Amino acid sequence: MYRSKLFVYTSIFLVVLILFTSSCENSGQSGLTNAELSRIANIENIELAESAGNPVLMVGGEYITSDEIIVEPVALGEIYISPLEYLEPIARVTDIEQFKERAGPLLKDIVTQKISDILLYQHAKREAGSNIEEALESMAESEFDQFVFSYGGDQAKADEVLRQSGETRESFMEKQKRKILVQWYVSSQMQNNSPITYRQLIDQYEAMKDEYFSLDSSIQFQLIDIQPEKLELKDPNEDRWKAAQELANELLARIKSGEDFGELAKQFSHGHMKEFSGLWQPVKPGSLSARYEKVAQATRQLESGQVSDIIKADDRIFIVKLINKQTAGYEPFEKVQEQVRTAVLIERQNAVIKKLNARVMQQTQFGEADSFVDFCLENIYKISNQR
Repeated sequence: MYRSKLFVYTSIFLVVLILFTSSCENSGQSGLTNAELSRIANIENIELAESAGNPVLMVGGEYITSDEIIVEPVALGEIYISPLEYLEPIARVTDIEQFKERAGPLLKDIVTQKISDILLYQHAKREAGSNIEEALESMAESEFDQFVFSYGGDQAKADEVLRQSGETRESFMEKQKRKILVQWYVSSQMQNNSPITYRQLIDQYEAMKDEYFSLDSSIQFQLIDIQPEKLELKDPNEDRWKAAQELANELLARIKSGEDFGELAKQFSHGHMKEFSGLWQPVKPGSLSARYEKVAQATRQLESGQVSDIIKADDRIFIVKLINKQTAGYEPFEKVQEQVRTAVLIERQNAVIKKLNARVMQQTQFGEADSFVDFCLENIYKISNQR
């Protein structure tokens, strides 16, 4: 089963395109040219201001506070963590100047990304016009519903999670609308609008398959598990092992004559899955305990739907029906082609975002924004050494 993180984004990406294609016909497919990038990353939109005695960065009328930069989680490598938590270990073993030298580039990148997000959102909103607000609201509602669903549909629990992270339903929805609109705009303005070739898809599949499409070997089966010591015998002196063999022979004959394997498992199996018709969840063949190793070996000779002969273990007798057998490998390209295609489009989008971030850095030369980054670094250093 491939990992879900990429494909949560995929569903948003595809639906957003469908929702907004008709409402923004005049946006065109010209791509983000250098002139367009310069217009979005306008230095006049960025200035240092003050709020409650602290510096804030004002970007196109929106404020970025130091708290937003310091405590909001961001993707740093393979983890999602706040800059404060990430940089605290460094702050504790360096003096302030060493800390600024080591942590400054990272925080500058985070602030640049924040600036880019705001400028791109504001530009996208101007380009899209007001007629997409209803569609944005609908998509944001859907994302909120998915968020609640991730907590078992428990609205109160989802609200508590938001509260603990300093958010409300309204702020969550607003963030989703901004993200959706930006994703739409970037996808509609990608410079590389050439069709995706089959060769590109195959190359992308090869690059992704180990992480996203790998399949472990597994087997799923139904099992009649006859345990001699649990047999109810009319004669207490009867040989229990012989009685178990006779029962197994009888059940196998009944299965071959057409009786339902699951019903017989419910009636006669002593295994822990008898109430579920003897059906086991898919397992790796090598993960079964020694007692069931002979069951795993028997499935190697079976095709789906086939029933084994009687299997004798040390203290039990088994009859197994193979439900499904999966050999180790990869999801076939044909099955995941649309996910691969979307991954190519996402890479193209990321290239546009990267170019915009570079232009923001170039246009602003950071100037007053450097003072804001410096203030954030000092805050992180101070908090880290007070804990």
